[in-house]
Amino acid sequence: MRRVRPRASRSDRRHTGAAVHIAVPRGTRRPAISYPPIVVAQYAAKTFDLNIEQYEAAPGEFVPVYDAARSVVDAMRHRNRIGQTLALAALGRYLRTSGPDGAGNLQGIARELHALSVIRPAVEAVLA
Repeated sequence: MRRVRPRASRSDRRHTGAAVHIAVPRGTRRPAISYPPIVVAQYAAKTFDLNIEQYEAAPGEFVPVYDAARSVVDAMRHRNRIGQTLALAALGRYLRTSGPDGAGNLQGIARELHALSVIRPAVEAVLA
């Protein structure tokens, strides 16, 4: 059996007591963690490693996390679960801070995750 390390989203770095969102490949066992509270998302194995960064949580301790663009696309994909206000706030912040290529990066990731129909109108609305 292949050992799977859950992936965290970039926004989890500022953990403030709320549930930590982690991702595991679809079809693998969900981790059993008593603390902190977690919310587990299952992603297709084909796209699970898309846009992974290594975040140094402590000296020499690296944790795989999704980059900001992937985190925003996932937030928009799960907007009904996490709340549309939070998802749109993440999108707006990303577009304000990501520079001129931000919208294109989001659309590229959304295309690979089959979420372009969600991202395109939201980006257009935020930029309008």
